Amino acid sequence: MIEDFRNNIFSVVTDYINTLYENPIRLITLIIDIAIVVFLAYKMIKIVKKTRAWQLFKGIVFLILFTWISEKCQLNILHYILNAIVSWGVLALIVIFQPEIRRVLEQLGTNKFTRFFGMDKDIEAKTREDVYKIVIAATEMSKQKIGALIVIERDIEIKDIINTGIIMDAEVSPQLITNIFTPKTPLHDGAIVISNNKIAAAACMLPLASDNDIAKELGTRHRAGIGISKESDAIAVIVSEETGKISVAKDGTLIADVREDVLKKILISNIVTKRFGDTKKRPPLPTLKNKKIENNEVINNKEK
Repeated sequence: MIEDFRNNIFSVVTDYINTLYENPIRLITLIIDIAIVVFLAYKMIKIVKKTRAWQLFKGIVFLILFTWISEKCQLNILHYILNAIVSWGVLALIVIFQPEIRRVLEQLGTNKFTRFFGMDKDIEAKTREDVYKIVIAATEMSKQKIGALIVIERDIEIKDIINTGIIMDAEVSPQLITNIFTPKTPLHDGAIVISNNKIAAAACMLPLASDNDIAKELGTRHRAGIGISKESDAIAVIVSEETGKISVAKDGTLIADVREDVLKKILISNIVTKRFGDTKKRPPLPTLKNKKIENNEVINNKEK
């Protein structure tokens, strides 16, 4: 397999060289071709580095290198075994990397046209405001030790998760979020999903991360938050019912015990900035700083 791959690469390079002699203009095509391959390789490595697949990826590179060395050193028996492993390894990789492969394909299918044509300024302002409302709700529930699990959808749609809960399609509101998670209310179990600047559903069921991925002292909410952040690019905000501490699950990792200002920075950088670009280069947007929520309206916290 490695020999065939090497021959194919050599054949492609030879064809390119022969073509350049016949038509020098094809040099531009060659440069573009190489640039695209390098860019795709860079993006793939960048995506893989954020997942558990990175350690497996390094092991695969080592296996291929060792197979090549065994061939050069004429270690025939070892080379035969390693070559067989590499040959059948393609099927194994599809199984091992199934979540990562699905995630990459889903990201390739996301729609970025509104960002390209500058049609997202109003959505950016609404998204930023919703982030502040989520922070306010999480902070308030943390003070009262109300357990909560808030999932914020990003590029990858999680309609299958939304369909497991009670559809709401409600505006994001600190009061509504707090009321949903208040103990003994009908919807307090499960997670709420915020999608397209709306509370899409409540009491949603999330996939649980395995025991190996989470500390034993953390409960089901944290395991569910990590689970959904592995299955998609969603971000989960978790409030512990026992301690009142706020955690954030992102890309399969848990950022534990974050303060209000840190939570705000994490959500702004991963939801607003990544979606709409560098907000420092844009005019300042209205925020909820030094404001409070009363009767579902935002009012200045000043004497009138």
